[in-house]
This record gives sequence, C-alpha cells and structure tokens, in this order.
Amino acid sequence: MKQKWTIIIAGAITGLMAILLVKYGNPANMGYCIACFLRDISGGLGLQKVATVQYIRPEIIGMVLGAFGAAVATREFKSLGGSSALTRFLLGFIAMIGMLVFLGCPLRAILRLAGGDLNALWGIAGLIAGVGLGLPFLRKGFSLGRAMPQNKSNGYVFIGMVITVFILLLAKPAYIIFSTEGPASMRAPLALALMAGVIVGVLAQRSRLCLAGGIRDFILFRDSYLLYGFAAILIVALIGNLTMGTFKLGFEGQPIAHSDGPWNFLGMALAGLCAVLLGGCPLRQLISASEGNTDSAVTVLGLIAGAAFAHNFGLAASAKGVPAAGQTAVLIGFAAVFVIAFFVCKANLSVRGVKADAGSQGRERASLS
Repeated sequence: MKQKWTIIIAGAITGLMAILLVKYGNPANMGYCIACFLRDISGGLGLQKVATVQYIRPEIIGMVLGAFGAAVATREFKSLGGSSALTRFLLGFIAMIGMLVFLGCPLRAILRLAGGDLNALWGIAGLIAGVGLGLPFLRKGFSLGRAMPQNKSNGYVFIGMVITVFILLLAKPAYIIFSTEGPASMRAPLALALMAGVIVGVLAQRSRLCLAGGIRDFILFRDSYLLYGFAAILIVALIGNLTMGTFKLGFEGQPIAHSDGPWNFLGMALAGLCAVLLGGCPLRQLISASEGNTDSAVTVLGLIAGAAFAHNFGLAASAKGVPAAGQTAVLIGFAAVFVIAFFVCKANLSVRGVKADAGSQGRERASLS
C-alpha cells in the first residue's frame, strides 16, 4: 500500500509540474517530453539543423541531477554496464524515430490526452500493441544480458557529460544554438524548468516511473503498480488543463501534433516494441543512467543520435503529417527490431543448450566415477 501511494504521489506531482511548465512558457501539452527535449538538446548542440527545435532543455538536466542525488542519498548509485551496448544504442535510435513520427514519448502521450488531444489515443494504443509485440520475444528468452559491476568512475561519466551540457546552457557560447521560433523557442524560465526537472527526477528514481514497464508488468503479471503513476499524471494534468482553460477536445488543430491516426499508432508501436526490449521507456532509461547504469546511458545517446538523424534526413513528423521518408523509416525500424530480437533469442537459446549439454556431460562423468 505504501509503494502504491509513493507512485501515485510521484505521478500527481509530475502532472502538476507539467501544467506549471506549460503555464510559464513550455509548449502546450508538453510540460515534459523526453523525446522532444532530447531532440531539442541535439539541436542546441548543433547535431541537427532544424531551426525550430534547438535548445538545451533544463528539465532533462534537472531530472538527471535529481535522480543522481536521490540514488546517491539512498546508496542506490551503482556503476553497472557491459551488456549489449551497441544493440541498446541501435534500439534507442530506432525508438526515437518512432516517437518523432508520433511527436512525443509515452509521458507526452499521457499529457497530450490530458489536454484533450484525442490523437494521443492512437499513440497509447500503439504503445500497448508495441509492448505486446515484444512480450513473445521475452518469453522466448530475449535478453540483452545482465549489467555487471564496472569501475566506479564509469558511472560518473554520464553525470559529467550532463553537467558539461549544463555549463554550456549557462555560458551560452556562440556555437550553442537556441531557437527563436517554433516549439524550442517556447520555454519556461530556466530556474523553474531546472527545479521541475529535479523534482521529477527524484520522484521517478524513487518510484521507478515507467509507462512501458507498467504495460509490460500488467500484461505479464497483472501488476498495476506502475500504471497508477500514469493514471495520477493523467488525472492531475486533466484537472489542471480544465482549470487553466487549456483543455481542447478533438483530433484537429492540436498543439504540436498531427491527426494521421495509423501513423500515430505505428510510430508509438515501434517505440513500445523497442522500450520493452530495452527494459524501459525513455524516462526510465534517463533515470537509470543517472543511477550509474552505463548501458542506459548508451541508450540515451542512441535516442539523441536518432533524434538528430530523424531531423537531418526529414523523417520526423510535423503538424502537416508524416513525411514519406518517416513512414518508410518506421517500417524499416520494425524489420530491424524483429531481426535483432530473433537473432538475440536464437543466440541465447544456443548458449542455454550448450550449458545444458555441459551440465549433462558433467553429471554423466560423475555417475561413471
């Protein structure tokens, strides 16, 4: 019961912070969006050249520092890694392309729905379908391997990178780019955004908030713990939007969204499939990286690289819809993930067979002796 209230409170405060961030400058229905904010950071660092989506988002920096502080304070910071880093990078890369076709991460899908954007229903349905597509692979033995203890300094590298980006945000050297128009030009004051990020980072670290994980756990174990958090985000953000007069029900004319239902579904389905194979949604990957998990840090780098690629090569959707290149990329993404999942399962089954044979031979030798 105590754990349930922990995640409900975490979700409620996250929903409240999202409303405040929008009130004070963030784009509508985008108090938080891990995909969009990592995309903005890729632009702010000059990794992609779309003028409307370039900014170093303090919310992401705050989340990392908040989660890091909470993990250190509770002695949960552990330097782990060494499991399928390149595969994780690629899955993160592909997941980001799916999210930029939908225009949001699982967290933003909930916030879009709370603002009355019914297109989010396609995305949430797609996320559930994507997680469902990945579960047979998990049942057949899919695993990217167990993260092993690493040299302690490795766990601090990601934190050092984020602090460096924070210094760049404050110093604003000439090579750092801030949009003057478009979504990335809409931003809450730095101090508020940073504080909101820290609060959510602490809460997400303590509660393990993760929508993809919540769907996975409910389907596999009928465990609804993680879903309580997102129900709380939805309810609080919905009340906030109704109170602030920012609730707009419908499919058309929604902020930073398109109304192409099938591609909203498929984009988020691809993201959900990648997330369940990675063991968590983008928010969970960010928080886990802040706890010292270098595998999750590599996944976050894959997300950033995917965002830069999607915008440099015209794959990302816009309010006008999903470009043909983006549609093709989603289909290729599905094919690539299925191939990866198939061969990882096959390799893991082979390893288990070898171990079983070795165990059988060992028992035979023991019986003969």
